[in-house]
Amino acid sequence: MTPDELARACAEAMLAADRASLGAGITLQHVGPGRATTAMRVASTMVNGHRICHGGYVFLLADAAFAFACNTYGDVTVAAGCDIVFAAAAHEGDELIAEAQERARFGRNGIYDVTVRRADGELIAELRGRSRTTAAKILS
Repeated sequence: MTPDELARACAEAMLAADRASLGAGITLQHVGPGRATTAMRVASTMVNGHRICHGGYVFLLADAAFAFACNTYGDVTVAAGCDIVFAAAAHEGDELIAEAQERARFGRNGIYDVTVRRADGELIAELRGRSRTTAAKILS
């Protein structure tokens, strides 16, 4: 299996069991070794009392991209921590796109950056994720 095929197989296996992402309407747009792109349309049920997208949904989208990106090598990898900066508000009906990119892998650790943009290109948020690889395998 090529690295791209492995990344795709791992992402498909994860997505099939990811009720949180599927429930929020998150789709996997692209995946490859150390990178992934996810997308989500902001639904009316995702809007908070300020009539903007709840930050938890923006985080969910970014975290999904992070998870797919750091699990592209076949080993179960989990978040060890994340920091997010919200740059602009998203609104009902907005299409949001999260692009995750591996910055470094060392030992069982990884660092990933995720940029969330509105479909028109406006920056919505930036997430820095830290991962930890376990001994378990995604595909068995």
